[in-house]
Amino acid sequence: MNGYIDCHCHISSGDFDKDLDDVIDRSKKAGLLAILAVSEHFGEFEKIIELSKRFPGFIFPCLGVHPVQEVSPEQQRGANPQDLDAALPIIEKYKDQLVAIGEVGLDFTPRFVSRDEDKEKQRQVLIKQVEIAKQLDLPINVHSRSAGRPTIHLLKELGVERALLHAFDGKPSVAMEGVKAGYFFSIPPSIIRSEQKQKLVKQLPLENICLETDSPALGPEKQVRNEPQNIRVSAEYVAKVKGVSLERVMEATTQNALRLFPKLKTKIRL
Repeated sequence: MNGYIDCHCHISSGDFDKDLDDVIDRSKKAGLLAILAVSEHFGEFEKIIELSKRFPGFIFPCLGVHPVQEVSPEQQRGANPQDLDAALPIIEKYKDQLVAIGEVGLDFTPRFVSRDEDKEKQRQVLIKQVEIAKQLDLPINVHSRSAGRPTIHLLKELGVERALLHAFDGKPSVAMEGVKAGYFFSIPPSIIRSEQKQKLVKQLPLENICLETDSPALGPEKQVRNEPQNIRVSAEYVAKVKGVSLERVMEATTQNALRLFPKLKTKIRL
């Protein structure tokens, strides 16, 4: 397939409500074949499903509970098992439409975890969602901020075989543990301003790299709304670091995404 796949995007964000059609048009002109729409909490689930119906064969839903939950615009906290109560029935309702469970994972940023008890609650939320992914035979779309090593170790311990670690912020040596387990790592446009991401891409085999935008976050410029069309920024930088052509990066990352998310193969509209 000749084009890109954005493997991790918050296209349901309110940041896109006013000009979503234009955003989608620009992304298609930039060569995007598909956008994987990830959720953060159950309140977004129905909106993501509606977007997948509005843009069939282009926007694909991934439902899951993020390890950080928003209490108010000013306050966030780590996820706990109760956050799954409202989410699980909706995941069950739409299970046949999903291409992955996500965004799920761990976030051990100090402001979200002050005690071991907080970390354990996040682990329980992730463990439950891994069980669901296994039951539905779906891959997981994973967040691991400030928790790269514990996330990879837990996924391996749980026997997870198909995982995308998005915007991984750990050391390349830790990422390589994930590579050995067969996991993929998606690279956002913020790579152009992140020395850590640049070092990561140098180490990662191209066979384990996917592309993402994490729109509206992690764009090429700080504090500027990111869009799916910026997927090309990620691809161009990966090509530069790896010393290969842009076409080679496009081909490899798209094939990697299709291997990881097999439901896309029959649903993408070319």
